[in-house]
Amino acid sequence: MKKALEFLKQLEKNNNREWFARHKPEYDLIVKENKVFFDQIYTELQEHDNLKGIHIYRIYRDVRFSKDQTPYKNNFGVGYSRSKPMLRGGYYIQIEPNNSFVGGGFWGPEAKDLLRIRKELELNTAAIEKITSDKTFLQYFGNIEGDAVKTAPRGFDKNHPAIDLIRKKQYVVMRKFTDKEVLSSNFQKEAILTLLAMRPFFDYMSEVLTTDLNGEPLF
Repeated sequence: MKKALEFLKQLEKNNNREWFARHKPEYDLIVKENKVFFDQIYTELQEHDNLKGIHIYRIYRDVRFSKDQTPYKNNFGVGYSRSKPMLRGGYYIQIEPNNSFVGGGFWGPEAKDLLRIRKELELNTAAIEKITSDKTFLQYFGNIEGDAVKTAPRGFDKNHPAIDLIRKKQYVVMRKFTDKEVLSSNFQKEAILTLLAMRPFFDYMSEVLTTDLNGEPLF
């Protein structure tokens, strides 16, 4: 992690193809070491969940439709997907100077899934409130985050008690880590504990998205 953070700090100051080309061997070595770290977490997580795969994100940015034309991301990221359709939610780890975090959830749910989640929250929030008020959830994540529409979605009452949750377009949780914590020998253990702490949230969402409003299975 020390090599990774130092490389990313230098990349932030020299985000151009010429500098990156000169340091490509160093980058390749860090990617190889990162893969070992990420694979170890996958193996541990797989003992507690049913994962479909691991995706280590490339550092190259897609600048085709972006005002920011810098060619490289300033982070290393990895995602762990669960086995659909019965298990929902995705895990994510990002390593970035002063912006590392372990998180997960539902970044871009399909329209039908988003509507199903909103309908469930409109009907009853007791289950999700129990999860988000848990001591570990509060300690690690604080609350459910994510982008939201400005007002109530079409067909929903803007005065509904749970409108702040219903308005969301994403349902994600995140635990941030300082550079010092990332460099700690305890980081891998804490990352795994954080990922496992998402399970009650994921299990709730999985139940919602695999049943109809009457609780009847869809699959």
